Amino acid sequence: MSHSLFEITEQPIVPEEVSNKVLRREAGAVTLFLGTVREFTQGKRTLRLEYAAYPAMAIAQLERIGQEVQERWPDTLIAVTHRIGKLEIADIAVVIAVSSPHRKAAYEANEYVIDRIKQIVPIWKKEVGEDGTEWIGDQLNQQAYPEGRPLLPDIPASDHK
Repeated sequence: MSHSLFEITEQPIVPEEVSNKVLRREAGAVTLFLGTVREFTQGKRTLRLEYAAYPAMAIAQLERIGQEVQERWPDTLIAVTHRIGKLEIADIAVVIAVSSPHRKAAYEANEYVIDRIKQIVPIWKKEVGEDGTEWIGDQLNQQAYPEGRPLLPDIPASDHK
């Protein structure tokens, strides 16, 4: 895994590696968010998820979120690793680590980061369920394609290196 604070990867994510990126002497708190693949969503059974991304833009947007966090919570540091490709039930899709001198800022910043990822980062999720496959619209996709088409249609994750 790279040492960059922001990463898109096809490999399984090791949460401790992400949290180690933000550990520092002035931090009194580190929050860690793990977004995982769940089996049931609104009563529908999920078999797996498939994530696709535009990595260069995704990293640029994650860096932008990092700057936004610095402006709102000046003494925080964030690291985000998001996985793409096929993920099975209970796999980790995203890890967000935030360090701060105080826990309140770390919690607030962590929640802010996941909300902003869903709003502006070009990562798309396809849900493969018992009743079929559908792209799950995030806010970015919903604005661009109200009918639910993703901005990047069925491009294999391996094409995004």
